[in-house]
Amino acid sequence: MSRISGAEELNAYLRRVAGGSALIEAAAETLAEIAATGAKMSDLIGLGQLYGRLGAARGTENSDGDAQKELDVLANEMFVEALRRSPVRAVVSEEMKDVEVLDETAPVVVAMDPLDGSSNIDANVSIGTIFSVLPALAEAASPEAHFRQPGHAQIAAGFVIYGPQTSIVFAIGDGPVEIFTLDRADGRFYHAATAGPIPAQTSEYAVNASNYRHWEPTVRAFVEDCALGADGPMKRNFNMRWVASLVAEAYRILLRGGIFLYPGDNRPGYADGRLRLLYEGAPIAFLIERAGGMATEGVAPLLDVTAGSIHQRTPLVFGSADPTRLAAAYRSDTRGSAERAPLFGGRGLMRE
Repeated sequence: MSRISGAEELNAYLRRVAGGSALIEAAAETLAEIAATGAKMSDLIGLGQLYGRLGAARGTENSDGDAQKELDVLANEMFVEALRRSPVRAVVSEEMKDVEVLDETAPVVVAMDPLDGSSNIDANVSIGTIFSVLPALAEAASPEAHFRQPGHAQIAAGFVIYGPQTSIVFAIGDGPVEIFTLDRADGRFYHAATAGPIPAQTSEYAVNASNYRHWEPTVRAFVEDCALGADGPMKRNFNMRWVASLVAEAYRILLRGGIFLYPGDNRPGYADGRLRLLYEGAPIAFLIERAGGMATEGVAPLLDVTAGSIHQRTPLVFGSADPTRLAAAYRSDTRGSAERAPLFGGRGLMRE
């Protein structure tokens, strides 16, 4: 069985869109190296435990204190080496505590999570590589200063998802969100689809409901009103999805809509959620908004947020525009909770 005849190959696409801008050309070269390394990573992940205990703990921790898996460290080494072959000045990675300078004359910097969802490795659940490409700043006083830019300054962003298919999902320059899928027969990525527009409405929400008791009342109210379905103020039935893999959740929403919520909560260390702004929140928000959806840090647009530190955390809500906007309205109205009567009585902002 062969792929669809005439599908454009990734490197050909990148050469076509790179013309006329040195920054876009640098981002395209970087994307090509990330994709090539993603294909190699796909082979390793596909072997599972035949390759070894990829999901085994190493006894070491990453930048945020999370236990590192064998494949976390290997992925970081592989992708940093790929970026050394790219026009990249510096890289921030979840697996490194500090910025690593690669080429002080290069025009772009990269923030990445080399292997998002590594706790799912041995469970055969989709995992991924998330990346963000920003312009290097001419007047940066330190390597960290290059990364103190709002999300809308990104030149390109995307992720590689390692699942039933391995695909690279990205937007570069002013272009749309494109999906290129790996043909394992020749090790190259070919165009499979253009994502979006994301439907404005949805009947799916994704949230880790086991954290319910830790949420603020406004978050509880929104999720409760979704759970009430057609009998509640939303006037529609919802299905709940939770893969516990950010790339898998984002991929589904890009293709068919939905809303994803990872709010901050009342647990120690979770006030700002657990996702990292530079290499998880910002690149996913870039893709979602480019595809016609909406992404916030609970209330405000996430792409307006500037990182104060390279491993800064952020709450993250994204997906179909209408429910994401509504979730922000719940979050910003402290009366919208199960314990305190909101605007219209009952539990939700929409209840009459």
